[in-house]
Amino acid sequence: MAMESFPPLMFAGLIAVLLIGFPVAFSLAALGLACGWFAVSQGWFPPEFMSNLPQNVFGILSNDLLLAIPFFTLMGALLEKCGLAEDMLDSMGQLFGPVRGGLGYSVIIVGFILGAITGTVAGQVIAMAMISLPVMMRYGYSMRYATGVLAASGTITQLVPPSLVLVVLADQLGRSVGDMYKGAWGPSILQVLIFALYTFFLGRLKPEQVPGVPKEARTLQGWALWAKCLRGIIPSAVLIFAVLGSMGGLPGIDTAICTPTEAGAMGAVGAFLLAGLHRRLSWPLVRDTMQGTMRITAMVVFILIGSRTFSLVFQGVEGGRWIEQMLSHLPGGQIGFLIAVNIFIFFLAFFLDFFEIAFIILPLLGPVASKLGIDLVWFGVMLCVNMQTSFMHPPFGFALFYLRGIADTLFKNGSLPKKVESSDIYLGALPWVGMQLILVAIVIFFPQTVTAFLDKEKPVDLNQASELLQQMGGNDKSSQPALSADDAARLFAPEPAASAASLSASQP
Repeated sequence: MAMESFPPLMFAGLIAVLLIGFPVAFSLAALGLACGWFAVSQGWFPPEFMSNLPQNVFGILSNDLLLAIPFFTLMGALLEKCGLAEDMLDSMGQLFGPVRGGLGYSVIIVGFILGAITGTVAGQVIAMAMISLPVMMRYGYSMRYATGVLAASGTITQLVPPSLVLVVLADQLGRSVGDMYKGAWGPSILQVLIFALYTFFLGRLKPEQVPGVPKEARTLQGWALWAKCLRGIIPSAVLIFAVLGSMGGLPGIDTAICTPTEAGAMGAVGAFLLAGLHRRLSWPLVRDTMQGTMRITAMVVFILIGSRTFSLVFQGVEGGRWIEQMLSHLPGGQIGFLIAVNIFIFFLAFFLDFFEIAFIILPLLGPVASKLGIDLVWFGVMLCVNMQTSFMHPPFGFALFYLRGIADTLFKNGSLPKKVESSDIYLGALPWVGMQLILVAIVIFFPQTVTAFLDKEKPVDLNQASELLQQMGGNDKSSQPALSADDAARLFAPEPAASAASLSASQP
């Protein structure tokens, strides 16, 4: 067998192994080691090449950027369990309730706010469904709309900073986490507006599906209602701005005073303070959040080790060059590449979650995108928008599974008047998946939705640079040739990014 035909077989083997359903981390590691043994036996690279694997694994464990994941996870898990969602949904529901679709608006807005401070889809969907689904059913909301808006609002957390997905994407693409956060604000706000517009038009076209709540059902009025809303929003907003602003993750902030890890640690401390303000801080709460953080962190590390094992062998047999050649010659240039990648990611998300896609597929696609001249921050945010759908795909979406479970629990304890059918959950999710795909198309064809929030590159004053270099060269200007503006332009021009193929070719 020729080495040129082996990368496609490895990639096909990867898809087959992932579809089996065995834990991804161990499947990847086993496949990588088996393919590495075969490649060594064929003489495609020496056995010493595999000695890079322990160094790669140690590099994962010593990656300072990935240390931010347990901190942001702890912050989100703590805020998710401290009653913040209940307070926000109750106050927002009473504020918007009398409007047609008002409960839907409140779920969308609270989902956006909680997404910025919790970062966990499971907890967000479960918390909002437990509180809002019985209320929506009581006032005659369509079952399909209610289940769809609850699941979709829970998945917003994957896109709204400080999302864990954006941290992983920044690490895999070699870009600043702060820039990735800034780029995600535009699509995040657009996603909320698209959801709200759908609710608005549904209220106009089919008002019986999203009726308003009678005013007599409101227990709070006037300033008391606004005070309860502000008590939930203001402390959360302070925490969001403190965490994101300190790491340069907000539009208009050019400098970062903290690394992502330090900002995550500060956010975790702030979460403890918020839980204390809500008088929900207790040892059982802390124990549960730490256990959840430990599970997620361990899962991420093992997936990374497995993907790094596979990637090392795949690059050793020049798989990166095969991917680059295959995707670089698609018709349509950049747009053709982006459309093909998004279709591929969309269908892959039926079977994999966002961590697996980010660690396995993104390292293969990033170098090709860079070679085509695509801004990697834009590319990463676009894929993040796409990977939201992995939680909403019928029938495999995890958000739908969470909703199915909590709906059954609510029916059994008498909170729901009738059982929620699986068909209502799946059919109710379809319009919201369509809206997420509309946002993907908007981000592809209007890059300004991402790049408008990024810092503008400051132009280099070539004459000033030339004078500065002459001064650094010494006081004796007569003995040294003057540096022209053209020379300065070449000196300060950025070097082209290296592709994965060239990197793999340089390895022993």
